[in-house]
Amino acid sequence: MMLFRLAIRNISRNRRRSIMTASLVAVGALALLMFGAFTTYIFAGLETGLVQRGGHLAVYRSGYFLFGPGNPAAYGIDDYQSVMRDINSDPVLHDMINVITPTQAVVGIAGNFNGGASASKTFFGIGLVGTDQEKMRQWNEHGASRPYVPDNRLSDPAASRGLIGRGVARMLGLCGALHVPNCPVPPPPVEAAGNAPALDPALADLAQSEQGTQSASGTAPQIDLLSATANGAPNIVSLEVAGVDTQPVKELDDNYVAMPLALAQQLVYGRGEHKVTGIVLQLHRTEDVPVARARLLALIAEWKLPLEVRDFRELNPFFVQVVALFSLIFLFLALIMVMIVLFAVVNTMTMNVLERTAEIGTVRAMGVRRASIRRLFLAEGAVLGALGASLGVVVAFIAIALVNHSGLQWTPPGNTDPIPFQLAWPTRPVLLLGTWLGLVLVATLATLPPANRAARSRIVDALRHV
Repeated sequence: MMLFRLAIRNISRNRRRSIMTASLVAVGALALLMFGAFTTYIFAGLETGLVQRGGHLAVYRSGYFLFGPGNPAAYGIDDYQSVMRDINSDPVLHDMINVITPTQAVVGIAGNFNGGASASKTFFGIGLVGTDQEKMRQWNEHGASRPYVPDNRLSDPAASRGLIGRGVARMLGLCGALHVPNCPVPPPPVEAAGNAPALDPALADLAQSEQGTQSASGTAPQIDLLSATANGAPNIVSLEVAGVDTQPVKELDDNYVAMPLALAQQLVYGRGEHKVTGIVLQLHRTEDVPVARARLLALIAEWKLPLEVRDFRELNPFFVQVVALFSLIFLFLALIMVMIVLFAVVNTMTMNVLERTAEIGTVRAMGVRRASIRRLFLAEGAVLGALGASLGVVVAFIAIALVNHSGLQWTPPGNTDPIPFQLAWPTRPVLLLGTWLGLVLVATLATLPPANRAARSRIVDALRHV
């Protein structure tokens, strides 16, 4: 205790220099904590968006993750309802699961032949249970999502009502019918040179019948979805478009079609046995993912089913890349702050040693050992680091509170609409204590070279130093 009292008195001799050094340490702590709070919020926002859409875990037929998206019909899960019941009734998993729901992937061609239009494109569709999807959208463990707004467009009892991406609406000429803002109307088709072949009468009748259905059903447009069934035969269904669901990635937005699960199964399996390509599990807490995955794998092995389990990180490599990128940036920033603190403390303590050379010689002549001189200067560096780091922590909390109450908005990666700009409170021990202890340690170690110089100085030379 006496050692730190002496250290505080010594750094108070030149207050201006000590304040400037402690301020540099505080700036380092402020920068690290603010950027750490920002990256934590980014990670939480990305995770929330991914889990709301696709859950924490997904159970697929073996091989689907690598080969299934190109041929979903070949990778259906047999008797999926029994599998879901067994998973949900497991005593280990039951309390962890928030939502368990089936999904059906489908690929094919979407066409719009209503109102004289004639446009088609490939699509990637997903069959969902609307009520389950709505419950998943309410998950917000980290508080990093917009307030929940009910959306019953997929929960409607109509079995043929779905959503499409903004890009799909644009390319099929449905922007006007769906009242999509900032969506350009396609230019008129260019007439082909020469004699064009006549339209097949069957296709003409189909287009005419669809146009009649559209006018009779009201204002909601319809599109035709063409895909191959599990046995390879072509199949077609009509989908009433309830609106647009803009996707965060353009490639997905240009091909996205969401529909009720029953309609997707009808399109893929026709009159055969209806299966699903995935069973999605959304947990109450993300920290339960490793335990839940291990339990699922154990159950699958016990039941001897040809299934595999993937978590949301494997299904979304972009998330892993963003985490790695921001972690690397944080490390680079930490190295810069460490170098600034290091040179600032070394410069300050070197000046202190030079100014107190005669004093060092006097106390050494009185019998004070070199180790005591070294400990005294190291204590001064530790006190400077502790004062600066503590000040930086206090200022960081004040700055985070100001930012969170500023009303700023932004559109983070993985989102299509702006949300309030927030910073996560740096309450994680790794971030808060790591920053504080790290800067104190750096300030203490930076004092070591000047302290060694002071301790090794000869008594005679120190006493006659001017």
